[in-house]
Amino acid sequence: MELMQRLKALPQAIRNAMPAMSGMAAVNGRVLGTLLVAGAIGTAGYLFVSHPPLYTVQRGEAAVRSNLFTGAATVWTDGRILALPGVHEVRGLPLHDLSYRATNMSRADGSAPLQSVEGLSLGLDLTVRYGIDPNRLAQLARSLPDNIERDLVEPALQGVAYRLVAKRTVREIFSSQRAELQQQMEAELRVKLASDGILLRSVQIGKVDLPADYRRGMDALLAEGLSAEKMRYTLELKDKQVKQSELEAAADKVRREIAAEAAGREQVLAAKAQEEAMKHVIPFKQRQIEQRELEAKAQSASRIRVAEGEAQARRIEAEGEAQARQKLADAEAYRIAQLGKVNAQQMATEGALLSKHPLLVQKTMADKLSDKVQVIIAAPPAAGGFIGNALLGAGKPAAQSEEGKE
Repeated sequence: MELMQRLKALPQAIRNAMPAMSGMAAVNGRVLGTLLVAGAIGTAGYLFVSHPPLYTVQRGEAAVRSNLFTGAATVWTDGRILALPGVHEVRGLPLHDLSYRATNMSRADGSAPLQSVEGLSLGLDLTVRYGIDPNRLAQLARSLPDNIERDLVEPALQGVAYRLVAKRTVREIFSSQRAELQQQMEAELRVKLASDGILLRSVQIGKVDLPADYRRGMDALLAEGLSAEKMRYTLELKDKQVKQSELEAAADKVRREIAAEAAGREQVLAAKAQEEAMKHVIPFKQRQIEQRELEAKAQSASRIRVAEGEAQARRIEAEGEAQARQKLADAEAYRIAQLGKVNAQQMATEGALLSKHPLLVQKTMADKLSDKVQVIIAAPPAAGGFIGNALLGAGKPAAQSEEGKE
């Protein structure tokens, strides 16, 4: 713009200098014209270098370049674009969302408070989040005012907010219908701003500022309402607790009845099972009794047969023993008889031998007496007596006669 103004001022400076140069000679006119043209070109070159006709697109914005002669518009989102003074006009429009906060309506004692249906002044902390329609940037670059918030958003918000708040009471705005008011305000404001190429994102209602007197009364009323609401909820809770106790008692009763029925059915099933089992147990017991009787009879018969066998075995043993004893007795008698015969024969033999050799008697007697006895073999006495009598001292004269002989 500065370059354009300087270029516009250049012909005027030349026209102002023309009367001064009119007195120069015609010979110098061509040289002077050449110098003036060269000065103008140099000035233009200086201005081009010091103030280049370029526009840099900032981050988060779109640049719309309009041709002043043809009216064509081009949208650029990044880089640098050529903007010739007097030919192009460039306007930057934000692509990101913008926020507007209505500070003049935020307080009840502010510059532009809202009015409720009772005529009371109140303030609303309103925040509008909006953005420019990216599909209409070329058109909106010419139609949008320089200050969008002041010229578009604020009047539209005031028109919607004043009208909607004037239909409601302070209590409704403060407590029960705040969300509904926000939704209606957002719906109407979206339609209004859309016609101007503004896309509404959201409307937020923050703090509600009330007059001090009304605020105290509202706080007391709300406290009473909260107490009543708390009491109502308490009563409902008690009622639900009573119903819960009734339901628990009924459920406990049903559980006991079901448990009793189940126990009864279990006993019936147990009795039926026991009865069914007895049908099998009784025959089994009978078979066991019969089996035990048969086992007792078999054991008795077995014992009888064993006793009979043992008795027969004892009889056989006694008979065998008697026969053995008889045979032993017969053998002993036979042995004794044979020994007697042998002894008799031996005695007869010995008697015959003794009769032939009488000295054998003495030798045999001496052998039987002791090995320490000195055996003396002598002729039998003359009287024909026992030779032992002489040894035993029965006849002294005989002994003396024997000593004398020795």
